[in-house]
Parts: sequence; structure tokens; C-alpha cells
Amino acid sequence: MGLLMLLSILPSVFGLYFYLEGSEQKCFTEELPKESMVTGVYHAEEWNEEAQKFVTNKEVQLEVTAEEMPAGNAVYNHKLSPKGTFKFTSAESGEHIICFTTSSAGWFSSTKIRLTLDMTIRDLMDDDPEASEDSLSELALRVRELNHKVADMRREQLYLRDHEKDFRDKSESINSQTVMWTLVQLAIIGGVSTTQLRSLRKFFEAKKLV
Repeated sequence: MGLLMLLSILPSVFGLYFYLEGSEQKCFTEELPKESMVTGVYHAEEWNEEAQKFVTNKEVQLEVTAEEMPAGNAVYNHKLSPKGTFKFTSAESGEHIICFTTSSAGWFSSTKIRLTLDMTIRDLMDDDPEASEDSLSELALRVRELNHKVADMRREQLYLRDHEKDFRDKSESINSQTVMWTLVQLAIIGGVSTTQLRSLRKFFEAKKLV
């Protein structure tokens, strides 16, 4: 597997670009709450030696995969055109790994690809992300932006709540084990003390001190 880019902060929208050499695979991870829709708008451009710039080659294919970690359950796996959009929805909350690989029709894949990616992460309760913003008034756009921010806060709260529940369950389990181990220790100490007292009593009786 190629370069693994870790994005520690979960934004609602982020953009980036990176390079792929030949059939190299590049991946990054995202912490996704349950039922979050991930939408990626991408553009894969191939380096053209004659033009000395990156251009779109229709023969280039982009393979996009997404898996739940650490289980490795496939969420998305498709081969796409060099420019377009992909979408998938997280079935469970937790870490997801998203990978990109390019391929061409040639016998040897030694091309250099620049992949530009804009990714949006929204709760399924958000409004349609494909709605044309040109048809919305400035006020409607502001309201929509506020709705997205509220949805992002709600999504993060749900994610934190899931983690808090896991932590609480683990703490209760540890506390139960601690109490059980304490009771076992007390039982052992009590048994040893009783045995020692009996031994001392027999010793004193043998010496006719009792």
C-alpha cells in the first residue's frame, strides 16, 4: 500500500491534491459517525510530456475503495472515469480507510497522475448536496450553511456519545473485575489466617499451653 495520509481532524468539507505514480495506491483515514454520507468530487490528470502539463486522459481509470477499520468490511469499490463524483454512506461509526488507484489502457503503467479531490461529509438528514446553489438566494445560502454546521455539530456529538458509551462500558468492566479480585484476595487472606490460627492452636495444645 502506498502513502497513508492521516487526517486527524474531521471536517465537513476539505480539498486536497496529490500525485500517483503508475499503479501506486494512496490512502487516508477518516473517523465517520454512523450513517454519514461521504461525497467526493475528483479530477485525475495525466502528465503530458509534449505539452509539459497535466491534461485529462479519458483512458485513465480511477479506482476508489472504502473500508471499515479494523474489520475491513467493504463500503465502496468502483472504477471510475478520470473526472466525476463518488458517494458512499458509512454503515457503522468508526475509522474508515479510503484508497485511490489509477490505471490506464497501456501495457506498462508508468504515468504520473495528479488527483484533485474535494470531499464533503454530511449527515443523511442534510438537504440535497447537489441542489443548485445558483437558484438560491443569499439568505437561503446562509440558512443552508447554518443547517450544515448544526448537522456537523450533531454528527460530532453522536460520535463522542458513542465513544463515551464505550469508555463507560470498559470502566464498568474494569471496576467489576477489581471488586471480584478484591473479594478473591480477601477470601485467600481469610483462608490463610484461619489455617494459621488452627496451626497455632495445635502447637499450643501440643505444648500443653492451652
